[in-house]
Amino acid sequence: MEMEEHHFVAPKKSNLTPKAIIHQKFGKTACYTVEAVKEVSQTECPGLCIPQTGPCLYRCTLQLPELTVVSATFTKKKDAEQSAAEIALEKLSITPETIDLTPQEAQESLVARIAYLFSEKFLTSDHPLGGHIRATLRRKGNHCGSIPVSVIAVSDAKILSLCKFINPEVESNPFLVLPYIVKAARKLYEFLTTSEQNIWIKKLCPYPQDIIESLMQEGGSQECIQVKAISIPSSMEKCIEAVTLCMSLREYYLDIIANELGLEDGAIVLISRNIGKASSETRLFFAAPQSYLLDQSFISGNGKESIRFEGSLNERARYLSGQDMVGDAILACIGYTRKSRDLFYEDVTVQLYHRMLLGKTPGGIYKLSREAILTAELPSRFTTRVNWRGSLPRDILSMFCRQHRLSEPVFSIISHPFKMPTESSESSFKAANLGTDVIECANGASVNACQKKSNSEMFKCEIKLLSRCKDVILLCSPEDCYKKQNDAIQNASLKLLSWLNKYFNSVTVPSDQLYEIAGNFSIHMFSKNLFGEILTGQPIRYSQIYAMQCNNILEPMCTTSSQDMSKNGVCNLRIEGPDSGVCPCNGSLPCISYSVYLVVDGENTKEVIEVCNEFEFEMGVGAVISYIEEVVMQMSVGQYAYFKTNLLTSDLIFASAGDSAKMLSLLSSKACCVEYEISLNKVAEPPEERMEQAFFSPPLSKQRVEFAVQHILESHATTLVDFGCGSGSLLEPLLNYTTSLEKIAGVDISPKGLTRAAKVLNSKLDANLDAGVTSIPIKSVILYEGSITNFDSRLHGFDIGTCLEVIEHMEEDQACLFGDVALSCFRPRILIVSTPNFEYNVVLQKSNPPTQEQEESDGQNLLQSCKFRNNDHKFEWTREQFTQWASELAARHNYNVEFSGVGGSADAEPGFASQIAMFKKERHEDDGQKHTDIENHYNVIWEWNSKSK
Repeated sequence: MEMEEHHFVAPKKSNLTPKAIIHQKFGKTACYTVEAVKEVSQTECPGLCIPQTGPCLYRCTLQLPELTVVSATFTKKKDAEQSAAEIALEKLSITPETIDLTPQEAQESLVARIAYLFSEKFLTSDHPLGGHIRATLRRKGNHCGSIPVSVIAVSDAKILSLCKFINPEVESNPFLVLPYIVKAARKLYEFLTTSEQNIWIKKLCPYPQDIIESLMQEGGSQECIQVKAISIPSSMEKCIEAVTLCMSLREYYLDIIANELGLEDGAIVLISRNIGKASSETRLFFAAPQSYLLDQSFISGNGKESIRFEGSLNERARYLSGQDMVGDAILACIGYTRKSRDLFYEDVTVQLYHRMLLGKTPGGIYKLSREAILTAELPSRFTTRVNWRGSLPRDILSMFCRQHRLSEPVFSIISHPFKMPTESSESSFKAANLGTDVIECANGASVNACQKKSNSEMFKCEIKLLSRCKDVILLCSPEDCYKKQNDAIQNASLKLLSWLNKYFNSVTVPSDQLYEIAGNFSIHMFSKNLFGEILTGQPIRYSQIYAMQCNNILEPMCTTSSQDMSKNGVCNLRIEGPDSGVCPCNGSLPCISYSVYLVVDGENTKEVIEVCNEFEFEMGVGAVISYIEEVVMQMSVGQYAYFKTNLLTSDLIFASAGDSAKMLSLLSSKACCVEYEISLNKVAEPPEERMEQAFFSPPLSKQRVEFAVQHILESHATTLVDFGCGSGSLLEPLLNYTTSLEKIAGVDISPKGLTRAAKVLNSKLDANLDAGVTSIPIKSVILYEGSITNFDSRLHGFDIGTCLEVIEHMEEDQACLFGDVALSCFRPRILIVSTPNFEYNVVLQKSNPPTQEQEESDGQNLLQSCKFRNNDHKFEWTREQFTQWASELAARHNYNVEFSGVGGSADAEPGFASQIAMFKKERHEDDGQKHTDIENHYNVIWEWNSKSK
């Protein structure tokens, strides 16, 4: 571990955006009109015969009193607007200025800002602080018009910004703003007065009477309102509790909160920054300690203020806000906003409090995004965007950083071009690096620069977590590579989140051990105070907070189970309903509905905690609590499962349940437990490729490519035709290898698939030429649209033909017809055909392979219960059926046939996952005179020729 010191540098205020400057100059007279632009794009793939519509672009017209400008086209509307504004500024010769104040300039600006805040003009504004000033004018006696300094600090963003120029440590400790405000107010002694004891500022000369009378007539009814809040004791031995703040709109709400805290004056109530969303008025309120007096001993005058809180730190309040707090605190959502001049308030319940705590952890953020606190878990793997449910890992990481007041995470995309093996290394098919290109971007920034690179590249992602002062505190650099940039970003984010989750959810694992575990997650820490950065120096963890405040963790139950799952925390499991035969498997997407209850054994007491009518998740990636996945795995569609568990803690129950009082009453019982009712509504089968990837490494698709490449190298083939080439699943990776091929052709019936194949092949071939790769002898590549059951004389007599995982997508009679046409008309020297082995589905579609006893006693029933691997498959053959088809086909057309496969083994049941037949023409066979007539049944979709480049 290495440690780097944090160096604080005064922040520079970033330039205003062009659009913001235009608004400052022209206000509502600036009119933006955005229009969608449809463009036909052929630049991606020259020569493609299928017209392609490019992505929807946007162009913005900006009308100003003096001129009108039009932007270029952009993929995002906001980019078009900013571009138009930037063009307008250039034409108007307006140069944006960077504001970079010195501490002295900031102090002078602070004094001017304080003076403005207490002016008559400001009093009538819609600024949130204006609401406070108007409310304090209704206070009685000496308190009338006294504004608490803490209110000024949290209500005016410009005050905070100016104080950051004076002392950058204000960013991490906003309470440092208070002495700067008082110091500035004291310079206005002829205009303002400050309190030596109660931390408030007051205008010396009262506001004009007519203004005050007008304000007194605004709103503020005598009707009593009740606002629910949470009391958080400083003692961890005391539980949090719900309180009700009763007040009229004519009262100053800080006085009511002060009374709840046992204080006489709202001016000595300190206020935290807002908690949660930036627009939220949810804050913590606590009493300023007696030692916290704003006098000359506190303000030394040298700009190095130091705040010392004496007393018992409130760890729970500190955890929520990221600020030091002492004594008891009140969590409430109340205050003034720009949206209305009236007091804004919302209830804060026990449930919301626990959700706020839960939302500070990666796993909790995911649970809340799914609204399934008692069911969902942060998945351990990101497979595909289609299968993921809830907030994406990248978004969760960004939210986590915001919750803990870190800078936005920085993602670095690293591209790895492939090095192509030569013929002399036929046994090696692993990609090696020629070099790397790194493109660094903050969260949300574009990474399109990478997308212009060759599609043969693989991507990995590094992530930096930065403090608010931009110091690197953590680096996650996994070695895993992915074909898609988004997959690399999401998987790297998930790896980092998984490690952070271990920290937050572990009470027993020491921090030192977690540092050691970090290496297993490819995480490097640059600061020993990492957890201080995340938890503002807090020495205890989230789970420990819960353990201290929620001692009513459910006791283990002693009941017996009808099925042996008690070791997993599940008791009394009962599954009802007929077996439909439609069961979930790894990679599938089951959809369940469920209800969770809190019950007391031996009593007829049952309270609903959580209900969900539709919850979909991916099996096999840890997307739900483990015992729920184990139960669902035993169910079939239409069945119901009932069971009890003792593995839920009270914090999750409070975060999920609406009625905390009833939950607390039940949790006080020693015989309390949680009961689940689950219904399996439907199961979406996993895509074939995803299901195979769950079992094979490398995936079967790559193994099939390597099988084909091996025989290309061995046969020294110069021409290849891929029957059913689709979107280039073979042809694209084939270009990663150095072979003897000079001419490649592909045939498919799908224009959409051929279009994608043309784009990726063109990009890769051009990239190889641009890179000066001369070892590849490929001279031409051509794609045809047509059915592989029709003959085209242009593809007659190729050295090698491939048809990988294609025939099962045809009707059986059409698959047989293809075989005859391929060997009687196309007549390649070698034809490689692969198709799924139906017998292997027993392994793929069950969580565990069948035992030898199961195969011997019930093998046929197991096979009959299996489904095809893909909904588009028209048939899937057993080994016996495939062997019979291939053998008879070879005999009819004077070919020899050999059988092989990938995935699994020929020597072990149930054989290969993907079975392969390799047809080889008899050596004495000469069909050079056959099919001399021209038969062009295919349409040329795209052609690439090295001579034309």
